[in-house]
Amino acid sequence: MIRVQDVYKSFGEVKAVQGVSFEAPDGRITGLLGPNGAGKSTTLRMLYTVLRPDTGSATIDGHDVVNSPLQARRAIGPLPHGSGIYPRLTARENIRYYGKLNGMSGKSLEQRIDQLSDMLEMEEFMDRRTKGFSQGQRTKVALARAIVHEPRNVILDEPTNGLDVMATRALRDLIRKLRDHGKCVLFSSHVMQEVAALCDRIVIIARGRVVAQGSPDALRSQTGKDNLEDAFVAAIGSEEGLE
Repeated sequence: MIRVQDVYKSFGEVKAVQGVSFEAPDGRITGLLGPNGAGKSTTLRMLYTVLRPDTGSATIDGHDVVNSPLQARRAIGPLPHGSGIYPRLTARENIRYYGKLNGMSGKSLEQRIDQLSDMLEMEEFMDRRTKGFSQGQRTKVALARAIVHEPRNVILDEPTNGLDVMATRALRDLIRKLRDHGKCVLFSSHVMQEVAALCDRIVIIARGRVVAQGSPDALRSQTGKDNLEDAFVAAIGSEEGLE
């Protein structure tokens, strides 16, 4: 489970995150939804332990991201915006490297890599250097790398950005499988169709604050709107926000 409590983060005069609080439970897909510049990626980077919150707290399975960053990192599988894979390594070598960083080795690591290759349909390019890979291929490698150690919490920042229709469908199926295996899945998106198709719970952020959160049905009910897109627009346009 991921818990964020009253987190603030500023960059000089820019107040990127202002008192964000939410929970992402196990066995659920939680969507972090908001317009560009709302504070979604900054919030996720604090959960990755890349950024330190100015005030407030965040925990991953009870591990504080500031006081116990190593334990928090071991409990997550992050897919940041932009895959960041090593171009001179093959797909297999990229995944193996991250497995070793997470304490895996030997036969169990190789079996896990083969399992991920099959799950993500990567057999064709597993032993090719990743330089020149398509966006979809890079995303698959980055995702396999993120979950090679079977973390209980998976954090994805706009995971379908740049993917074609088939790759997007495959990734959505994988996200659902992770949820069905009891994982906590938290992902950021501004694609309403994606959020509607996947999320059990939605947290809407605007201007660095949480302005609404709940199930898709609850958000539609709270805003008095019939569809999720209209509910989203109503929520981010509200000065008061929604409880």
